[in-house]
Amino acid sequence: MGLLELFILAIGLSMDAFAVSICKGLALPKINLKSAGIVGLWFGAFQALMPLIGYLLGVNFRSYIVSVDHWIAFVLLALIGANMIKEALSDDDEEEESEIRNLKRGPEEGTIGVYSLDSCSISPTGQVALSREDNGIKEILGFKTMFLLAVATSIDALAMGVTFAFLNVNIIPAISFIGVVTFTCSAIGVKIGNVFGLKYKSKAEIAGGVILILLGCKILIEHLGIL
Repeated sequence: MGLLELFILAIGLSMDAFAVSICKGLALPKINLKSAGIVGLWFGAFQALMPLIGYLLGVNFRSYIVSVDHWIAFVLLALIGANMIKEALSDDDEEEESEIRNLKRGPEEGTIGVYSLDSCSISPTGQVALSREDNGIKEILGFKTMFLLAVATSIDALAMGVTFAFLNVNIIPAISFIGVVTFTCSAIGVKIGNVFGLKYKSKAEIAGGVILILLGCKILIEHLGIL
């Protein structure tokens, strides 16, 4: 697998993380480099880790199914891509965006719970406590929330790691490249979500799905000797 193919594959795999990052950007009361970096690191790290796990699993069975490895690669990529497109077409972005914005605004002016944009409160000791805005950011980017999202958006990459084993891909450079691309796309997605809302979320998921399906077709066609 060449560098261009790997780059296209990385873009396709990162689209789920990109779409979720857009939602994160929409939910965050303010965006800075730290917030974007946290989201990017979570998604980038898991997008690199999952293919490695899949590769280690797949390499143990490669010798038994080498005769059909191209079909397995094609089926996995096609299923992953089709699922991404299906989810994108079933999303109701306008309703989702409205719900998130209402959550940020809160039921009454000045009371937004953990998403409040109010000024800092004063502690009994006279020190300035964390503002509700800062609490909101911590809640949105908390360990449990980000861990679950990172795992959910990288399951596809686990299957891709199995495919890497069948294709004899040099795994360390591959997962490093995928991690960096996902980090970049996720950080950009946070900013896009904060500025444009969910306008590009479904489009990104559809594009990612199409890319993975086309790559699967290319692998199959090459192994069948058509190209």
